[in-house]
Amino acid sequence: MQLYRFAIAFVACALMAFIPVRAAEDFSPKVGQPGKDVIWVPTPDALIARMLEMAKVTPQDYLVDLGSGDGRTVIAAAKRGTRALGIEFNADMVALSSRNAEAAGVAERAKFVQGDIFATDFSQASVVTMYLLSSLNLKLRPTLLDMKPGTRLVSHAFTMGDWSPDETATVEGYTAYLWIVPAKVKGRWQVSAPSGTFELALDQTYQKISGKVSGAGLSPNLGDPIVQGNTITFTLVDGAGRFLRFTGAVNGNSMEGSAQTPANAAARWSARRIG
Repeated sequence: MQLYRFAIAFVACALMAFIPVRAAEDFSPKVGQPGKDVIWVPTPDALIARMLEMAKVTPQDYLVDLGSGDGRTVIAAAKRGTRALGIEFNADMVALSSRNAEAAGVAERAKFVQGDIFATDFSQASVVTMYLLSSLNLKLRPTLLDMKPGTRLVSHAFTMGDWSPDETATVEGYTAYLWIVPAKVKGRWQVSAPSGTFELALDQTYQKISGKVSGAGLSPNLGDPIVQGNTITFTLVDGAGRFLRFTGAVNGNSMEGSAQTPANAAARWSARRIG
């Protein structure tokens, strides 16, 4: 009798373990089904391809898709040889995505986790894709701006408020936006350059910068300044009215690069943040 009861209990446990798996395998998402923060509406494949092109995705990248749904963006990136991760709150969607990746033959590069996009660390990504709402993009914006300079962010349909995109594209009536996370350059910098040592005071709003120059006989106005990722470019005018074009890489509190002189010679320059 005891053995008989044990057998029944074993079979019952086996059936209980089997039922959820079977339900997950039978899961089929419906357009408009509710999620944690948004309803599910898939991004068209043509727009996904354009988004990956906008971000210049390569096999050297690590892409994270926020709210990855059925996994199609992650799988499309993985087909390009890119290591990619999808973060999705719906566990059934995660299971479906993993099966889709397996069927597409990219399961080694396409991974999916069940999680909250506001509580999951994706700071190591070099590309972030999303199809959220503008309100959610704004909530994520501080986190995105703190990512490594040069990280590419691509959003289907929704913007980042007053952070203007670096590129916009429309495919078959659908729109995508690209932002490149800018280095933080606001502050006072002491610059050593062929024209001498001078101070550069920079102000910054996202990728747009402005500034003033003092010292080394240079004009006080900074010309054509821009930050794209960790690259900064600007023009200075010397005492003789000649233009000097500076290009450099920002690395935290230091900058270094080359300056194009009036004689078309490239000379090295460097800077350190002093305030």
